[in-house]
Parts: sequence; structure tokens; C-alpha cells
Amino acid sequence: MRADHPAAGSDEDLMLRYARGDLEAFHSLYNHHRARLYRYFLRQTSPGVAEELFQDVWTRVIQSRGRYRASAGFRTWLYTLARNRLIDHWRARGRLPEMDSGVDDGSLPDEPGARAGPLQLANLRDCIAQLLALVEALPDAQRETFLLRHEAGLSLAQIAEAMKTGTETAKSRLRYAMDRLRMALPEECLEEA
Repeated sequence: MRADHPAAGSDEDLMLRYARGDLEAFHSLYNHHRARLYRYFLRQTSPGVAEELFQDVWTRVIQSRGRYRASAGFRTWLYTLARNRLIDHWRARGRLPEMDSGVDDGSLPDEPGARAGPLQLANLRDCIAQLLALVEALPDAQRETFLLRHEAGLSLAQIAEAMKTGTETAKSRLRYAMDRLRMALPEECLEEA
């Protein structure tokens, strides 16, 4: 499939249709990406800041619709906008990140949670809370790479493009993040996974 003729119904096709004035195409894009994009910001900022950054990125998508080219995957383009907006936010507050070092509604899966008792659900919630705290404590570059992979669902190549780095660097950052998380999570949380 040529980059200037994306598959019908793909994110790239929807964005091009939106650029031509199809508001339903925008609504489809928004509904498909809103939860993950919001969580991407929420994992790195407070809820109020996450909401502001989230809105800013969608405003930029709207403003840039006429300049969008399907040669860049929509999701990679969206998260590049998001990452740049996050960096702008950090810069404005005098904090720069260290640079060297499908729609999920957030509900628990049916299996095994549908048959889990209250104790198992409480343990699962504790493990999730511990994991979120550990993700927040990762070095900035590792946290961003981890979130782009596991919240946004980007491939390593897409992460590298969004972060303006090499694929091997993205792969290393993800590996280091996963190693840190595995080492820090209690054994009972690793058994749940």
C-alpha cells in the first residue's frame, strides 16, 4: 500500500478524510486514541496537567490537519506531538527529562478476574498500584519508552521515531525499564502476570 493511499479505515485514512472535512473521521480517531493518550500523560503528570496536555495535543491535531501526510503513521505522529508537548511542559517548569539514560477502557480482563475472589482482586489491585509507582520512579527516558510501548502500543521503530533516537536505543531503554520493574516488583506480583 502506497503511503499516499492508506488502507480504507486506517488511522491514516481517517486523518486524511478529516483533513478534507469529514468530522466523523475525526470522531473515530479521537475515540480510538483518547484513552491511551490520556493515560500516557497521566502516568507522567498530575490529572489536571494531563487533561491540559491532552486537550492541547488534540487542538494541535485539529490545527495541523491540513499539513498531515500519511507517510508518517498517524499513531507515531500523534505521540510525537504528545511527547513534544510534554517536553514543552517540563521546560516551562524548569524540569527537563533526562535524555541519556486497541482502545483500552482500563477495566480488568474477564479472565481470571471474573472468577477471582475478593482476596485475589485486592492482591491484583495492590500489584497494579505498586507497578504504577515503580513506572513513575523510572528514569524519564525509560518511563517514556515503557509508556509509549505499553500504553500507546507503539512498536520499537515508532518509539524511536517519536523520541528521535535509534531503534536500538529504544530497545535498550525498554529492556532496562522492564528489568528494573521485574527486579522491584514483589514475587507475588510477578506470579500473577
